[in-house]
Amino acid sequence: MSVPETPRVSIVVPAYNEGDDIIPCLDRIFAAVQDGCEVAVVVDMPDDTTIPVLDKYAQHESRLRTLVNTYGRGPANAIRYGIDNARADVVVVTMADGSDDPQQIEPLARLVERGVVVAAASRYAPGGQQVGGPWLKGMLSRAAGRSLYLFARIGTRDATNSYKAYDRDFVRSVSIDSRHGFEIGLELTAKARRLRLPVAEIPTIWLDRDAGISNFKVWAWIPKYLHWYLFAFGRGTDVTGLREILANKRKGH
Repeated sequence: MSVPETPRVSIVVPAYNEGDDIIPCLDRIFAAVQDGCEVAVVVDMPDDTTIPVLDKYAQHESRLRTLVNTYGRGPANAIRYGIDNARADVVVVTMADGSDDPQQIEPLARLVERGVVVAAASRYAPGGQQVGGPWLKGMLSRAAGRSLYLFARIGTRDATNSYKAYDRDFVRSVSIDSRHGFEIGLELTAKARRLRLPVAEIPTIWLDRDAGISNFKVWAWIPKYLHWYLFAFGRGTDVTGLREILANKRKGH
């Protein structure tokens, strides 16, 4: 199947030395998404072990693109680069470890097409579930998601999950400030809340990866998550005001 010049949805997959472990993830994505997609796997270095596997896979799957991130190393930069180079108006970010269920890609994309700017695959919505993974990470994520949903009215019970669909124009209008971990999902959801733009969710079942090593660094990234968690509780504003608020925060005002 060939990719149209302007696909309906761009699926961005950050990867780091996945090698052959990425094959089951790609197989499931392409089996689940049949309607006008591109899958952009983003790596940090030209010698990443994922690239030879992707080159071989692309010989029979024209919808696959390999992107080498030039923004700097790390998942946040890889995701930023993937979104900036996406061809579709709807962008879905999903992980290379196979923990996300690709059956949710189409429903997430449809929510964005209907008008939400962020559509979240939620482990904590009714019908959702998290299976496995570090206990502390899960507890912190669930607590953050529930409190943001109840008190900040952020529109999803799982604001920290990276598995989300975005309106590309929304992302480009607010830009992405994160430069390190996987906090982009929370950042963009918090920005949508401050702009009073619609956010929606559907349930998902997340399964801990069964191959390779996770690159999630809980203690190193908690302060960055906390920054966007607190940011979500601020007053409503417009895009200009949002930029001014963030610029003042960077200056320490």
